[in-house]
Amino acid sequence: MREENQFDFLENPVTTEIIRNALSSAAEEMNESLARSSYSPIIYEMKDCSVGIFNKDAELLGQSSGLPMFLGNLDECIKLTTEYIGGNNKYQPGDIFIMNDSYMAGTHLNDITVISPIFYKNDIVGFSATRAHWLDLGAKDPGYPMDATEIYQEGVRIPPTKIYDAGQPRKDIIDLITMNSRLRKSALGDLNAQIAACRTGENRMLDIIKRHGLDTIQRSIVDIFKQSEIMDKEHISRIPDGVYEEEGTLDNDGVTDEPVLVKVKVTVEGENLKIDLTGSSKQRKGMTNCGLAQTISACRVAFKHLISPDSQVTGGNFKTMEIVVPKKTIFSAEEPVACGWYFSALGLLIDLVIKALSPVLKEESAAAHYGDSMVVTFAGYDDKNDSSFLYVEPTAGGWGAFAADDGQSGLINNVNGDFKNLPVEVLEDKYPLKINSYGLRANSGGPGRNRGGLGIKREYELLSKDANLYLWFERSKTPAWGLFNGESGQKPRVTVKRSIEEETMLKVNARPITQGDLVVVETGGGGGFGHPFDRTPVLVLEDLLDGYIDKDEAQNKYGVVVEMKLDSYEIDYSKTEKYRRINR
Repeated sequence: MREENQFDFLENPVTTEIIRNALSSAAEEMNESLARSSYSPIIYEMKDCSVGIFNKDAELLGQSSGLPMFLGNLDECIKLTTEYIGGNNKYQPGDIFIMNDSYMAGTHLNDITVISPIFYKNDIVGFSATRAHWLDLGAKDPGYPMDATEIYQEGVRIPPTKIYDAGQPRKDIIDLITMNSRLRKSALGDLNAQIAACRTGENRMLDIIKRHGLDTIQRSIVDIFKQSEIMDKEHISRIPDGVYEEEGTLDNDGVTDEPVLVKVKVTVEGENLKIDLTGSSKQRKGMTNCGLAQTISACRVAFKHLISPDSQVTGGNFKTMEIVVPKKTIFSAEEPVACGWYFSALGLLIDLVIKALSPVLKEESAAAHYGDSMVVTFAGYDDKNDSSFLYVEPTAGGWGAFAADDGQSGLINNVNGDFKNLPVEVLEDKYPLKINSYGLRANSGGPGRNRGGLGIKREYELLSKDANLYLWFERSKTPAWGLFNGESGQKPRVTVKRSIEEETMLKVNARPITQGDLVVVETGGGGGFGHPFDRTPVLVLEDLLDGYIDKDEAQNKYGVVVEMKLDSYEIDYSKTEKYRRINR
């Protein structure tokens, strides 16, 4: 293991830290610019976007909070764009490129990546990049379907394409893209917001160069990258050498009922770590396929969950991590398969990497989280505003417990990071929907010494005359597992309530609903950590009083017997000890 004093700085350490934080601040300003100037609530309220600043070799210099799945592969998109156009010498000052191709960028077609080269004294010194989710890009259904079988049904597919040439907009190309959206005004507004964010990143990068000098910045970047690489190596070297394997399944691919297999093999050898996905399902007929670039990103997210999670990510990270993905699997999709729900298998992949390494990284590991974005979509005609509407919302759920504490309740899934709920006030103002109730789902967290986080329960009421409902809910067959004798969290459930009938479902495409129909969404909870009977009885009582669990759950799962006395629950310690001894 390397000693701290063996690190030799090329630049003054204080200057290096100033530059490190200046680059991160520049990225934060990019993100603010994007959010404040975008047209769609999914960007300006829910923050379905990410930004980054990179050097000329597409290595990360600074990023803001955002979706980890986006941040982890913007560098790959820059490299692919550079290769596509024939090298760095093909860029000009003022150029801007756009792309969304699922097999290149890795995500679904609604995720638009915008890239801008940064020039200083006629030489390219870096890139600014943004990615944001556009609500509609011309798929066969509004937004995106749940039952596509090929990418051509999912929207307009864009390879790396120049939309600004030396500072001048290519209006014909921009019109071609935005006119294929059902929400053309929003698409154009969101594109302009991404362009503005890229320009913000460029301007701030140039300000930093002018203030400190290019040579000083380049020396500091070498130091920053070296620090990140050394930190990765030191943490990996503490893991016992060996091969660690796990597997799990998605419910189905949305078209067939056949489960989707995810197999993970993690090999640790010295300072090196390899993630091998051999044995995972071949690319599927449904939409659970993913481009390789996004799989790389997911593996980086899993790595960062366990390896120095509190340190910044830079271009120096992941140098000693190898990723093995056979061709034409769900993790390396090729034309023409659909990729709309690329993230479902990736969330499972991240959980499985953590589970595989949990025996040797007990303190760093967490039980599985609820697992997927659990997306609910309403599309139809808003009678009040006399216009079409499209509402898309990923929902929150419970995260897994860990050695130090309970899992978090009501958070977005691990691939979405900084994603926010749409505030009820905004939702009800902009869409013909009413939220009748919204809260935590009792008994949904997996029992354990530390309890899994709770899922949520949210009831939507349709106010317009007619609409179509789209659902994609996952991990009912592989709910959030517990670790070290902890139990699984509850499975997701969606109930559609009509005046004379009630129906449950998890995935559906364009299901007609009418005014007054209720859609009740219940997301899964996180897994527990440690045996439930080892949970302190007082904590069980607090969960009961807070409404997180009920009396039956307290006794049947945690072995804590409570009785009502003077309008309050109290623990019967004698009965609790006996119950736990007999039933453990």
